[in-house]
This record gives sequence, structure tokens and C-alpha cells, in this order.
Amino acid sequence: MMRQYELVDRVRRYNPQADEVSLNRAYVYAMKAHGAQKRASGDPFFSHPLEVAAILTDMKLDDATIVAAVLHDTIEDTDSTREEIDRLFGSDIGRLVDGLTKLKKLDLVSKRAAQAENFRKLLLAVAEDVRVLLVKLADRLHNMRTLHFMAPEKRARIAEETLDIYAPLAGRMGMQGMRDELEDLAFRHLMPEAYAMIEARLEDLRRKNGKIIATIEKELADELAARGIHAHVEGRQKQPYSVWRKMERKSIAFEQLSDIFGFRVVVSSVEDCYRVIGVVHTKWAVVPGRFKDYISTPKQNDYQSIHTTVVGPGRQRAELQVRTEAMQDIARNGIAAHALYKDGRVADRETLTNESRAYQWLRRTIALLAEGDTPEEFLEHTKLELFHDQVFCFTPKGRLIALPRGATPIDFGYAVHTDVGNSAVGAKINGRHAPLLSELQNGDEVEIARAEGQAPPAVWESLVITGKARSAIRRATRDAVRAQYAGLGRQIVARAFERAGKPYTEDKLKNVLPRLARASVEDVLAAVGRGEMFSGDVVKAVYPEFMEERKAVAPRPRGEAGWFGLKKAASLVFKIPGEGVSEHAAKSIPIRGLQGDLPVRFAPNGGAVPGDRIVGILTPGEGITIYPIQSPDLTAFDEQPERWLDVRWDIEDGRQDFFPARIVITAINEPGTLGTIATVIGDHSANIDNIVIKALTADFREMIVDIEVNDLKHLNAIISNLRARPVVSKVERVNG
Repeated sequence: MMRQYELVDRVRRYNPQADEVSLNRAYVYAMKAHGAQKRASGDPFFSHPLEVAAILTDMKLDDATIVAAVLHDTIEDTDSTREEIDRLFGSDIGRLVDGLTKLKKLDLVSKRAAQAENFRKLLLAVAEDVRVLLVKLADRLHNMRTLHFMAPEKRARIAEETLDIYAPLAGRMGMQGMRDELEDLAFRHLMPEAYAMIEARLEDLRRKNGKIIATIEKELADELAARGIHAHVEGRQKQPYSVWRKMERKSIAFEQLSDIFGFRVVVSSVEDCYRVIGVVHTKWAVVPGRFKDYISTPKQNDYQSIHTTVVGPGRQRAELQVRTEAMQDIARNGIAAHALYKDGRVADRETLTNESRAYQWLRRTIALLAEGDTPEEFLEHTKLELFHDQVFCFTPKGRLIALPRGATPIDFGYAVHTDVGNSAVGAKINGRHAPLLSELQNGDEVEIARAEGQAPPAVWESLVITGKARSAIRRATRDAVRAQYAGLGRQIVARAFERAGKPYTEDKLKNVLPRLARASVEDVLAAVGRGEMFSGDVVKAVYPEFMEERKAVAPRPRGEAGWFGLKKAASLVFKIPGEGVSEHAAKSIPIRGLQGDLPVRFAPNGGAVPGDRIVGILTPGEGITIYPIQSPDLTAFDEQPERWLDVRWDIEDGRQDFFPARIVITAINEPGTLGTIATVIGDHSANIDNIVIKALTADFREMIVDIEVNDLKHLNAIISNLRARPVVSKVERVNG
């Protein structure tokens, strides 16, 4: 276990002005706080925060980060409090330690929800100060190094979480060295056999190719020196997990991998980087399509380098990475390499944002994902943001947009701005019209066609790649559904006041919001539309003296499917196309179909079509279900008068919308019968949605056919023509 003076010495090696008093006080405080606590390995628990601090001293981080690392488990695992940490070490360190502390009392149903809520808390703290992330990643790295002491089921869970979240997060922050080690440690525990196999193959290659690698290193270094370029050349080998991932992604065997070995050339200036490329490309043949310039176009995590692949000595393919020493530091340590976290100087958030594109991306992503999502959604969307390689696309004005591989123009639109994504109706890729679901490639120029008032279809949520797009679509869908419910509620409430003979204004409703336990008029209307609040209760809240009268239900006459008893609240008047509209009908709710502005669905097993006399049943959380008046299913609602709504058809002339209906056909069992029936339906420009065939006898079949028609006249014409066919014995429409 590291001693007190050793911790101070590690910090003073890179920061001679280190705050020794604070470091010593943190060491003593944490040692006493953790006391006799032990880790699963049997080591004193206090050894863990010291190892975390040691990892961060290797990154040469500031004193406050090192102190926070030493204290990071005190609030969570001891009797220490945030107030005590603030008092002894200052609010800056207290905030860092608190950001690293899991929520202890979570009233959540599942362990996954608790994990998601803790992860949300962590990332929100990271958005305030990136040093929280640096300590957390170092904490996870040491836990992974000692994971073999844990129980097998816990090992698997922690390793999977590391591979899903923390390793990609380290990569997005440019901390490639930490990402590689986290991935390999997780891979070793999750798939030990695969890890051992790949490690053995890599070791075998090292033995076989050692001389070739040394030859290429020397030949390249000599060639550069002869051109006056001072460079450090070193061979490198892919990590086991990186090899495994490429084999899985490309479905290829180990022997087919061409870039297991590569070379890194580190020079002193950007100019020398391009000179190295000139030398290499004139000496050796270049592999087409393998040149990438991340110096002129850095990655989102600030990574800069030039990549190329050449056919070197012995016809050996060699991948080269060319970069400066400063780029090498950022490639290894990422955001931790920035001077802002060294020499005891930590800038404010504005400076941090300008200094690091990686941190700027992280803060922006967290802010977008945190808007209104559940913890589980937050975790899901964060994984989406972290997990993908990137493609770089451009707006018509030249703005660079970095997206995950596999992203579409929809993702692109949301990356530009949420409003652009929400209003997208088409796209041009490199000047040509393309589907919105096209997969974007590196260098594509994308132009989004927009339409004002357009809302994203809910199905887009399952088609986009980025968490930002998915989150925005989900919010837009929720807002659209809420607006539908509020629109329905507004009509229901207005008619309830009209029936009561009371004047209605939204100002009157605003005055009684506390009585209705809602924050806004919109909330009240949406609750009524969802069926969570009855319109009579709203009237009573505004006019307490109002007494709603409800008549008893008249008995439903047996054998008369076309009539049923109604309470006063359910009295119906219908507008049938082509007929006038009575004064009472004008007070009923207009139904335009599934594409209207109300949350409407049709009754199962038969639906309803324009021309039918209809009734609306309000179902909590689902909106209005439309039944034809003859449906036997309506008996289930006889004792629930508050759910019955006055509704009427309001179909515009000339519109050819489709509505659901069900017919039952008894037909002769012979070849061609089904074709005859389908032809009749098709000739009438109707659509077959579903068909079920049952054997009645050896000679007859019963077909239950769900079709979509324009109206009752259209449906009756189909039934009439089916009855006229010799193969058809009987046709009838059914409901329920």
C-alpha cells in the first residue's frame, strides 16, 4: 500500500508547487474513515482510493483531483458527510466527491433502474466538472484490475457494464490507453476462452514477425533521418479485444486481418507529419482507400493523427500513424492531457468547453439526454451515443457534423438542430435526392428538406441511430399525443359546460386549478381527454352548486342490435355524409378517422365506417374508441355513463380515407374460391387487412375477412357483389 510521503512525492514530480498539506490531510482522513474495512481481496479498503489516486498522478492531474480520488468513497462507504468534506477540504472537493457518490436510498423497482439513476447522477455531475469523470474512470480501472477477487456473477455484471459504458466513455474522451485496458480486462472476464485464443495467436505472431517489425522500424527511421526528419518510430500490436471486435464486425477469420501490426511515427511539428507522409508514399506502394487525415479534421474526442497503409518490405502490409508529440499525449490521455487539469490550475466551465471538443460534446449530449427521459431511457440513449465509430458529414454551408456509423439524414437533421430533425421531410445527399433512411458515408454533404408544422412519425424512434435523435423523437411524440388528448379534452369539457347550461372560459378553469390538483389548464384538458378526470368534475369545480343529473339506463331490447338505452350524458346525434347537421349534432365531437387531430381508434373485430351510426367510448390512457351503434360489445359499458361521448362523422367531400370493417363469408371449398373473393374486393379498390379461414365441412369454408373501405356505401357494394358470385354461399358484416 502506498505510503503518505509516496503520494506527495508522486504529485511533486510533475507539480513542485503541490499543496502538501491538503494531500496529507486527505490521506489521514480517508485512512481513519475507512478504518478496518476490507476489500474482496482481503487488502485494506483504503488501498483502493490510493491506487485510484496513483493512476491519476500518472496522468499528472491537479491537486484537487488527487485529493478527491483519495476521498472518493468516504461519503458512500463511511460515516463521512458532504458537509464535513466541505468544511475540511473546501466546497470544490466536496462537490467532486459528492458527484462520485452513488444514491444510497433509491425507491426504484429494479436494480437496472437503480443503476440507470446512479449513472444519470454521475453524468450530470460530470457535466458540471469533468474531473468527476477522470476519477470515476480511474476508480473503474482499478476495480477491473482486481475483479478476479469478486464472485463470478458480480464479475460478469461489472465487466459487462465496463464494456457497455465506461470503456466507450473513455474512448469518447480520447483516453485511448485507458479504453484499451478496460476493454481487455472486461473481455478477459466475459469471454475467457476467446481471450486466451486470441492472446495465444498474437503471441505466436510476435515470435514469427519480430524480425520483420524490427526491419521495418529501422528502414523507416533511416529513410526519415536521411531526409532530415527527426522521428521516433515504434511498432505496435492490436489489443485482443480490438482484434475480436473486428473479427465479429466483419465476420472474418484471424488470418484475414491485415492490420494486426502497425507503426507509429512521432515527430516534432505538424509540417513534419505531412513530410513523413510524402516520404512514405514515394518509397512504398499505398493501399487505396486507407488514407485518413485526422489532423485537418480531428475526431470528436480531439484525436489528431494521419493514418495510411502501405505495402512495405517483404510485401508486408503496414499501417502507419503519424502525429506530433502533443497529439501523442492527447491520443493516450485524451481530455486528461489538457493543461487545464495540470499544474494546480483548473479553469471555469466556459474555458473548459472552448479547450476540449470532447468535453463540449459530452456536456451537450448530457444536456440533451437529460430532458424528460426516464433513467432507463437516459442509459439507453447514452449507450447509443458512445458505442459507434464515426462518419463525418457536412452541411451545404460547410459545417462539419460528426455522427455514428450507420447514421441517416434524420440523425443528421437532429445533430444540426432539434427543429431541423422534427420538420424533416426529405434529404439531398451530395446534391441528389435520397431517402431519409439512407446510410451516410464519410464526406457526404447533406441537405435536409423541411416542412413547417411537420411532426416526426413515432416509428422514426426505432430507425434512428443517435441517442439525441431518439430522445427528441420520443419527446415530440409525447408532445403530439398530449396535444391530441388536450384537444379531445377541450371539446369534452366545452360540451359538458354547454349541457349544464353554464358559461365556459379557460380563465374560469385557471382559477380552480388547485381544486383539480393540476398545474395548468392544459394538464386538466389532457387529463379529461385521457379519461383520468370526468368532465362533470371539472364543471363542479368551477360551479360548486352544479348537480349533474343522470338518468337510469333503459334496458337493451333483446334481438335489437340497433338500439340501446342511453344516459343523458350519452345522448347521440350523428352526421351522416350528405345529410344536414342538427343543432345538437353540431355540439357532438367530430370524428375524421385515424389521421385526425384526436386520439381515435376503432373497435376491434369489426371497426366502424362513415355512414354507420356511431358512439364513442372514452378509455383512460387510450382516447376514444369508436363503435357502430349495433355493436354487441357496447353492453359492457352500460353501467359507465361517464365514458360515453357524443360523436359524429365529419368526413370532407372527396377524401378517400380507409376505415376498418369485418365480413364473414361462407364459400364452397374448391380451387379458385379465394382468388375470386380477393378479385371482387380488389376490383372495388378496397384493401384486405387480414383473413382467417376455417373448415366448416368438407365442402364449405368460413372466411373471416378484415377489409378497409371508404364508407358504408362502399362496403355494401362489396358485400352485394360477393353474394352474386356462384362460389359464395353467404356474406354478412359482423361487429364484435
